[in-house]
Amino acid sequence: MSGDKIPMTVKGKKLLEDELKQLVTVERPAVVKAIEIARGHGDLSENADYSAAKERQGFIEGRIQDINGKLARALVIDPTSIKSTNVVFGATLDLEELESGKQVTFTIVGVDEADIKNNKIGITSPLARALIGRKEGDEVIVNAPKGQIHYQIIQIKYE
Repeated sequence: MSGDKIPMTVKGKKLLEDELKQLVTVERPAVVKAIEIARGHGDLSENADYSAAKERQGFIEGRIQDINGKLARALVIDPTSIKSTNVVFGATLDLEELESGKQVTFTIVGVDEADIKNNKIGITSPLARALIGRKEGDEVIVNAPKGQIHYQIIQIKYE
């Protein structure tokens, strides 16, 4: 599994790169300084500041490794370069929930970019899996926790 490519959009890659830069240039030096200050307070076995700083350092280093691994395996896709009439990774879709008539818009993105509040669904989500390969006008049934939801694909865009 570790050798698998991770699909992500250009924006998703930029977000990871920005987080990595923040961790390396701001967070890591700050936690090193906090550890030094806490060490100066004496007995480390009963020093809560030292313990908290060491724990934070472990988290930061783990996240840096995680991001570096994801970036190394990134398969970066620019949705604006996609020319497809079918739904593929990076598509922005206008859907109509057939039962309610409510229209929704979703973009299919990488797992790390998924953010349902901003209408970004991960490629591995049930909705994305049901939509992949479909065309405008198709009806799609999604098995959701609250039961089946019927959608019709109104429009497919790559932006």
